[in-house]
Amino acid sequence: MSENEFKVLLVDDELDILEFLSYNLEKEGYKVYTAKNGVEAIKVAEKHVPHLIILDVMMPEMDGIAACEELRKIPSLSSTVIAFLTARGEDYSQIAGFEAGADDYITKPVRPKVLVSRVKALLKRTGEAAQPVEVVDTNTVTIGNLLIDKERYLIRIGDNEMILPRKEFELLSLLVSKPGKVFTREEIYYSVWGENVVVGDRTIDVHIRKLREKIGNEHIKTLKGIGYKFVE
Repeated sequence: MSENEFKVLLVDDELDILEFLSYNLEKEGYKVYTAKNGVEAIKVAEKHVPHLIILDVMMPEMDGIAACEELRKIPSLSSTVIAFLTARGEDYSQIAGFEAGADDYITKPVRPKVLVSRVKALLKRTGEAAQPVEVVDTNTVTIGNLLIDKERYLIRIGDNEMILPRKEFELLSLLVSKPGKVFTREEIYYSVWGENVVVGDRTIDVHIRKLREKIGNEHIKTLKGIGYKFVE
């Protein structure tokens, strides 16, 4: 997928920031949409289904954290990448952002070249995921009472279905790919976040905790100082 096929939604209550970001991304060939607050962002995202949402944290009506949580509940946006835009010194917890379902964060002010580079890195795996996929049985994995639908980012436990945020789903899929194998933290970082994305030390822990809340504590075991494994 080329740059001009990617859709990016920029969300910020400061008009000059929206104009700056829009100008630099449109110059690279991206299709850019904008919103001034979280409420408006949800409406625009549902209508246009962007590949990437860059979301300011501090906004009126609905802040970025709350907006991210709502966006992650929308099935059509399950594979959309969400990055928070945060000011240096802003009272913002990266852990709160990852718990809300964010994939990464960008610190402002940001230089144009850095912005474009970060956007390309964030969209790289989205572009790969957006390629046509042959529908085969391996798109669905069943282990005990847990069913994982790789096409829809959906899991089913018994009679209960839920859509997982992209990173939670990718983490679960990795662990389930080899039940009983211990995946080191380094393997998980590389496989789920990729070498071009910088995340905090507690990012994996936050995502593991969220998964345990949804599928139960008994399936994911911690090996202290090493990593995690999935047990049936």
